[in-house]
Formats: sequence, structure tokens, C-alpha cells
Amino acid sequence: MAPVTRYAHSGEASIAYQAIGDGPLDLLFLPGWISQVEHLWELPALRRFLERLAAFSRVIVFDRRGGGLSDRVLDEYTLEQDAEDALAVLDAAGSERTALLTYSLGGPVGVLLAAEHPDRVGALIMYASVARTSWAPDYEWALGSEERIEAAERGVAIWGEPDNPAIALFAPSMADDPALAAWFARLQRLAASPGEARAMARAAVDLDVREHLPRISVPTLIMHRRGELVWDLRHSRYLAEHIPGARYVELEGSDSFPFMGDMDAILEEIEEFLTGARSRGRLARALLTVMFTDIVDSTARAAGLGDGRWRDLLARHDDAVRKELVRFGGREVKTVGDGFLATFDGPPSRALRCALAITSEARELGVEVRIGMHTGECELIGEDVGGMAVHLASRVGGLAGPGEVLVSGTVFGTVVGGPFTFEDRGLHELKGVPGRWPLFLLGA
Repeated sequence: MAPVTRYAHSGEASIAYQAIGDGPLDLLFLPGWISQVEHLWELPALRRFLERLAAFSRVIVFDRRGGGLSDRVLDEYTLEQDAEDALAVLDAAGSERTALLTYSLGGPVGVLLAAEHPDRVGALIMYASVARTSWAPDYEWALGSEERIEAAERGVAIWGEPDNPAIALFAPSMADDPALAAWFARLQRLAASPGEARAMARAAVDLDVREHLPRISVPTLIMHRRGELVWDLRHSRYLAEHIPGARYVELEGSDSFPFMGDMDAILEEIEEFLTGARSRGRLARALLTVMFTDIVDSTARAAGLGDGRWRDLLARHDDAVRKELVRFGGREVKTVGDGFLATFDGPPSRALRCALAITSEARELGVEVRIGMHTGECELIGEDVGGMAVHLASRVGGLAGPGEVLVSGTVFGTVVGGPFTFEDRGLHELKGVPGRWPLFLLGA
């Protein structure tokens, strides 16, 4: 479940932020150009990246002023103002001291914070970050100012379009994935209008924090992928050479987004740097069958019955679901709206029988439920579960009709030849899940 969005106040501006996890140290994530903190959670890979960080820290993310859910201000942008906004977020989140994780254009802000506020910053981690954004005689690998302006204008001209070619640069390993392209296009639309994007891009044309690098005294980790297409590898090499005592790690891969490609390599470096080990924050994993249930047209039923009668019916429904979960050895993870998220150990046979029993019980109560199911490896996060298997089961459930139990091809393949009957529902694209997935309807 995504964390609650709150607001910090920096001068007269309201800055949207979220905090996730309860680890012993704080980690403030400074993304690049744009963000929208609530939409970040809609991409399963990014959700996993943040949840993995939150396994050993309290992760704080926020939207820059002028973008996302923060105040829209098209005044002049400055690094100093961005740094002040970051400190306001830390104050609002109750963070006295934090590690910084920067990506892309978040790098200059992180440098300024680490150099100017060592009392608030305990460590600096920079992935695919920069010290200067445009060409200089001693910084010749960067684009010239005019080239950067022209590139920004090309980006603004297709802002929010689903076939944005930028995906091929930011995530070449997933460039053909329509779900990622749709997520990125929606991120752009939610994060900023074309005019706001242009203003923020122009403000970043000639950033330069090189004079601050020798003043950074906190432990620093610099990372970059060798095949990176957005930011030249020499940006990170320069940072590592000019920040005293910095540790430099080059990683394999070509994706610029840290949550694409081999994200575990990045996460393990971060964890070891901050905690001294690579296992303390590792999420336990288990092979489970994940089941989502949901009452069909619950809003309309509630309106027709009235609040009191609906609450009574909902209580009987919940009791019936819990009874069947106990009967078939399922574990209630949590309630989701008017339904349940549950998991089952071992083969999915018991989960399938439980699903049929739940749909039957619901009909006797006069309601219809839809159920989605997938078997896969899940991340165990305390009493909760996460990972792609959970997202996939949720997407499958969203395609089920009233009274239907819809399962993934993985579930079908695991029990084929057993006592169950299935109807082939064909291949489907599932939002946020790569590829096309075969789905099957469980027979009554």
C-alpha cells in the first residue's frame, strides 16, 4: 500500500512528500527532473525499488516545487531554493539527520546539501548524477547550453505522448514495453504541464556545483552504469575524483532509471554502504498463491440498501470469507476496499477450492464477488506481501466478471490434469506487468 502524501511548508510553498518504512536511518531520495509521488507507486518495478530501500531505512520522497503535487510556481528556479525545500521536507518528516540518494538532476541539489549542511546529511549516494549540466572547457563531455535547450524543446513538444522516444534512452531494456511507456507518459502529464516542464528544463541548463565538491566531508558513494545513454559516464567519474574519499562503483547495464535492469546490484551497493552488510535489509521471499477478492458493484448495493443494512451484509460477507480461508488453510493478509488479499502455501489447489467456496457463500448472501489468482514468488514485508506476483494477481482480478474466478497461466499450468476445469480466456496485457499473459476462467 502506498504511503500517505503529506505537505511540508517552505516559505509560502507547499511541498508534497511521503515517508515509507521504519528503519533505523532516514534516506531522502532526490530524483531528477520531474516526479509525482503518488504515481511512482503505479509502476511495479519502482514500487519494488522503494520497498526494498524501505526494508532497511525510512525512505522520504517529495515533489519539487512547480511539479507533481507540490505548489505550481513558475518563478525562477534555483538550487538554493531546491535545497531549502528539501530541508523543509526533512523538518516536516521529523528527520534530524539523513542519507541522501540522488539521481540525475537531483545530484547538484545533493551536493549543495551535503556541502552546506553536514549537520543534517550523514551520507551521500549519487547514481547517474552530475556536477555540471552543460559544456565547459574542462567539462567537455557535457552538451552545450544551446544543445540542452534544443533537446528540452524537443521533449516538451511531445510531452505526455505515449510513444515518447525518451523511453529508449531512459530504459532501453524495456523500450518495447507498452505498460512502461504508458506509465511514463502519465507521469509527465501528472508531474507538469508542457509550460512548467519547459521552465524547469531551462532552469537546469547551466547548473554547476563543482566548487562545492571539495567541501563534502560525509561518506560518499558514486555509481553509474557503463552503458548509460542519458548521462555520460564521465559525469560520475568526475564526481568521484573531486569528492574527498568518495567510493566509485561502475555497474553493468544501459538503463538510466535505477529501478530498471539489474536494480538489485544498485540496491545491494546502497545497503552495504549504509549498513555494512548486504543481507540486513534483504526481503525474504516465498512461493505463494496470491488471491484477491472483491465485491462487484458494492457502491450501488450500498446505496440501494442503506448504510445500516449494507454494513450488516458486509460483516456477514467478511465472516464468510474468513471462515473459508481458515477451512482451506489460507492466510488473510489484509482487506482491500470491500475485498481481501490472501495467500496460500504450497500448490494452488486449496486456493482454487477456497475461491469456489467464497463465490458460493457470496451468492447465498445475495452478492457477487470477483476473484483473481496468481502463483509466484512474493516478497515478505512483515505481515504484508509485495512484489510482481501480488501486482499480477491484482490485475487478473480486475479482469474477472461477477461471480468469476480468473487465474493466470501459472496457476493453470500448476494444476492442469487435476480435478479442475478451466475456460481459456486468451492472452491479455496487464497494466504495469511486462508481456502478454494467458488467463483462464475456473469452472464451478
